[in-house]
Amino acid sequence: MSIRLYVGNLPEELDRQELASVFAEAGDSVSTKVITDRKTGKCRGFGFVTVKTPEQADELIEKFNGYLFKENALKIEKALPRAKGKSDEELQGSPEVEDSVAPPLERSNRRKNTQKSNKQRTTTRTSGDPEATQPDPRWAQELEKLKQLLAAQATNP
Repeated sequence: MSIRLYVGNLPEELDRQELASVFAEAGDSVSTKVITDRKTGKCRGFGFVTVKTPEQADELIEKFNGYLFKENALKIEKALPRAKGKSDEELQGSPEVEDSVAPPLERSNRRKNTQKSNKQRTTTRTSGDPEATQPDPRWAQELEKLKQLLAAQATNP
């Protein structure tokens, strides 16, 4: 059974052969993959190394985690199983690689979720339901302060 390792903190100017040369002493049973940006062709800062055994994976993690490569300290850890139907470029931020590449995908998901919730709020506000006109609870205190200021201005001529 092969074990896939996440290799993070890779420099932008890197190709597969350079990464393979770092792990060459582990033998021919090691395969490497550098994840690149589709537009620029540059490394996105991470890649994967696949080894044959869990023992070999543990050895590589112990030996190369924190290893200085082109002035970058590599981060190596076991990757979680690949999600079905996703390519390596889509793996960014997926559960396969824990925290190291999650933010970009989370941002895009957050953007999609925000758009959905904005549509839902807009739909809710335009309906005739009296509860739909309730203020957003995040702004309720500020709204109350404004109401008090307006009431005070109206009573003072």
